[in-house]
Amino acid sequence: LRSLDLTTKMRRKAGIRGIKAQQAQQKAVQEKGDELQAAKMEEMQKSMVKFKSELETFAGKHKKEINKDPAFRAQFNQMCMKIGVDPLASNKGFWSDVLGIGDFYYELSVQIIEVCLKTRNRNGGLIAIRELLRLIKHKRKKQANAISVDDIKCAIAKLKGLGNGFGVITIGNVEMVKSVPMEFNRDHSTVLSHCQQSACATITQLERKTKWTKTRIEQTLNMMLNEGIAWIDTQSGSETIYWFPSLWQKST
Repeated sequence: LRSLDLTTKMRRKAGIRGIKAQQAQQKAVQEKGDELQAAKMEEMQKSMVKFKSELETFAGKHKKEINKDPAFRAQFNQMCMKIGVDPLASNKGFWSDVLGIGDFYYELSVQIIEVCLKTRNRNGGLIAIRELLRLIKHKRKKQANAISVDDIKCAIAKLKGLGNGFGVITIGNVEMVKSVPMEFNRDHSTVLSHCQQSACATITQLERKTKWTKTRIEQTLNMMLNEGIAWIDTQSGSETIYWFPSLWQKST
């Protein structure tokens, strides 16, 4: 019995030593992994600092092209965003001092708001992005820098952060800017897509095109009516016609 107890104790000690050795090995592996990860992060940070410095040099060298050429400016913005640099985040610092790019988008944002508010009574707060671009170009001074659809999108991305309803949505194959707090869902987009050519529809026509129930169509239209995106015409015949003023230009 004593021999058996001794053997059992020895096995237990050997087992404990094995567990401790395994734990020590795992700890060493973890520490080595942490060390390699820290070294990797440090190297990445150094690379990012170097790349940002080179980006600033590039921006200073090509200031004229960035300010004057919308396509060049769009590519520059994409380069910045890929490394986490936001030249629109602040009006202070390098980007404002060298490029004035923060001021450029601030001014454009104000112009977007002004045009959207001015046209809201006609389109219900929904306007084709190229129509918005055309109106803003007309509004800007002739000597002002050229702007593009990409510039409009960049400026709206900043407005969207304010929670005031601004955003870019796609209806069919047309990008549109909304300036109302209403949250567009797939039903709203589907109705507008089916009406792109005529800019209007009746419930019967939408039932035939969408294969939806009358209740679903009515709920969708009522929400659009409440936001001013749809108008009704009860004098054109036996059935009410729903008009979408934001599509009028597309249908003419």
